[in-house]
Amino acid sequence: MIYGMSTIISRMLNFLLTPFFVAKFPATIYGVFTNLYAYASMINALLAFGMETTYFRYLQKVEEKDKGNVFNNSFIITLITTVLFLFTVFSLSEPIGRWLDDGNEVDQYIEFVKLFAVILTADALAVIPFAKLRAEGRPIRYGLLKLINIFILVGCNLFLLYWLPLWKETNPFWSSFASGWYRSDWIGNVFISNLIASVITLVLLIPQMMRFKLKPDRTLINNMLRYSFPILIANISFIINENLDKILFPKLLLGEAGDRDLGVYGAVAKIAVFLNLFITAFRLGAEPFFFSYSKNENARKIYALIMDYFVIAMVIVMIGICANIDWLKYFIEGSSASEQAIYWSGLFIVPILLFNYVLLGIYMNLSVWYKLSDQTRYALYISGIGALCTIILNVLLIPLYSYVGAVFGTTVAYLIMVGLSYYWGQRNYPIPYNLKKILFYLITGVILSWLMFNIFDSSILIGNSIFVAFLILVFLMEKKTVLLVLRKGQ
Repeated sequence: MIYGMSTIISRMLNFLLTPFFVAKFPATIYGVFTNLYAYASMINALLAFGMETTYFRYLQKVEEKDKGNVFNNSFIITLITTVLFLFTVFSLSEPIGRWLDDGNEVDQYIEFVKLFAVILTADALAVIPFAKLRAEGRPIRYGLLKLINIFILVGCNLFLLYWLPLWKETNPFWSSFASGWYRSDWIGNVFISNLIASVITLVLLIPQMMRFKLKPDRTLINNMLRYSFPILIANISFIINENLDKILFPKLLLGEAGDRDLGVYGAVAKIAVFLNLFITAFRLGAEPFFFSYSKNENARKIYALIMDYFVIAMVIVMIGICANIDWLKYFIEGSSASEQAIYWSGLFIVPILLFNYVLLGIYMNLSVWYKLSDQTRYALYISGIGALCTIILNVLLIPLYSYVGAVFGTTVAYLIMVGLSYYWGQRNYPIPYNLKKILFYLITGVILSWLMFNIFDSSILIGNSIFVAFLILVFLMEKKTVLLVLRKGQ
């Protein structure tokens, strides 16, 4: 609960920055923000190198006295990748900047590249210390550090984007403070805020790194790399499915129209973030549990039960968001009536984005089979096929249908990945999933979401009436199981 709530609260606070960003920057500039953070997500997966999952897995394989060695070698791998990354990016910052923008903003993009290099290095170095907190069962400190990170991020953004521009006009101290370095209405202020938050968070994790010893165990490192490499590829493929469309947009849809559509896509996707929050929170709590519970006799039945209620919860969130889209849209209102119309023009893709997140959540839940059976090569196969589908569909569909093509391309890729993971999982590590129940809730969620948007025109009253009716249906259908679980828990 603490892992989940701390993640949801921190991501929610981050989400609340979206109205400030879209009010401050036009869609074309917000497209730059979306594009760069899509690249950052891809690089983040590379730097983490699948070490988080590998760390949890190898903690279950060694004796208590050797757990410190698992931490040391996990951190050594991350340290090597981040140092190489930082050196490479600073050495090649100019050609990278020209790749990102071959127009008149090259110098600005070079600055952005250097800022993101430090941000990503700090974030990658924090992965294993954060995993250590989870493995040690210290959710309060974990949650506190996550909240500190996001409060610093929010505070710095508000300071640089809103408070400092006002204060420097009326107060000599702040005018002198801002002189020579501060640029008002500059998207780079958002990246500077991220840099400050990431570096401070890494400093606060020093107690978790105090016992780190630079004593590499070659055998252990080789074994960990063999286990983590397919996970790394799977994570990269996952990021491709999630962010490649945002990376390719400026290359496939040229000019101001491409920047504008990317800005709209990025802003509208923020509304669907509520469901992604739930998935992320679930993963943080569930992954260590899956590993620690794997030796129990009834483990597979429990995994199937978790899937049932995970899907139910995701569908509830999906329908709840669709029911309230008519007021949630004000989070991306824009700075003027014309900008508002531009941003709101993409709202119709929200139900599809939500369904994509549901498919992603199911895939993440299904992936337990290859992690527990040490067959992570299947992660490589599944995610590789999904990524290939995403690349092909994006190249074909984005030039024709803009972000609509991107969203549907992701849907097809996730459906294929879910199907493959279920098929291979049942052959190699069978788990008795209740397919009829899962499909019933998925189909019901899709139909109700479609009705809210296309038949009832996003009416808040009708949408929430449907939502409440669905909640009653869930309660009636699941009442016996819930009561049984509660009695066993007592």
